[in-house]
Amino acid sequence: MAPTDAPAAATPPAQDDRPLALLLMGPTAAGKTDLAIEIRERLGGEIISVDSAMIYRGMDIGSAKPSAEELARAPHRLIDIRDPAQAYSAAEFRDDAMAEMHDIAGSGRLPLLVGGTMMYYKRLVEGVANLPSADSAVRERLSRLAEQDGLEALHRRLAEVDPESAARIHPNDPQRLMRALEVFELSGRPMSELWNEQRRETFPFRLLSIGLAPAERSVLHERIARRFTAMLDGGFLDEVAALKARGDLTLSLPSMKSVGYRQAWQYLDGEFDRETFIHRGVVATRQLAKRQLTWMRSWPALTWVDPLAADPAERLVKLVREAGT
Repeated sequence: MAPTDAPAAATPPAQDDRPLALLLMGPTAAGKTDLAIEIRERLGGEIISVDSAMIYRGMDIGSAKPSAEELARAPHRLIDIRDPAQAYSAAEFRDDAMAEMHDIAGSGRLPLLVGGTMMYYKRLVEGVANLPSADSAVRERLSRLAEQDGLEALHRRLAEVDPESAARIHPNDPQRLMRALEVFELSGRPMSELWNEQRRETFPFRLLSIGLAPAERSVLHERIARRFTAMLDGGFLDEVAALKARGDLTLSLPSMKSVGYRQAWQYLDGEFDRETFIHRGVVATRQLAKRQLTWMRSWPALTWVDPLAADPAERLVKLVREAGT
């Protein structure tokens, strides 16, 4: 008989039987689409777009939407699901993405979420707080304040009423700034306080989070400039002119606030010359990439992969297979 004081056998860790999902995030122009298509074909996955511009129909060139040939080779879910006149929230994305993930996993395939809209990733994983719905009158007034006094003034106001949110939100991020102030004005409570009250649920998927970014920032800047030129050569200004000609779109809509579209719209309105337009478009895209990288650095358990290194697809395949064991 074993001694009564013998140590108890260690309890083996419970097996995590949740299905695996791959989050392939990265700044604009990092090369996410090409790698995602290759990973899809090699691992039997299905791609879900995580991009707040690609959701809109008719916004193809400026959003760097996959070409018709690429979509035929690798269909992307959650592309072309809204008209540019419509809004689409992170909460709606979460509902739609979760439905797609369950559908893909249910068929025995790998959900492969690809894109650079970091707020969508955050809301997907963390859930959605019980926040007041958007109010067009409040949003319009905040937009006027931003135009009159600048975004720094909005950020200072947010720091007064919700310092926790202000610490997280960059002063040059108008949509998040206005949303945080809108929540405070409508509810009388800081948005951070409302978020902190939420009970986190267990996410129904195991996540492998990959951050795609060139090792050198200068390389990313060069890729951004080259891609912007390629967009112009591909008819980007004609695309924006067609959107303007509809007559029901304005720069106050989320779709037209997308990087590149706002600058093109202003150029077509004659606010500045072509050289200034190109400069502003490239700079705005670089600023977007900087914000995306800042988000990624705070993402838990993120594995970085240089898309320009030798055979990045092979490394991604290896990481996915190791995570699946």
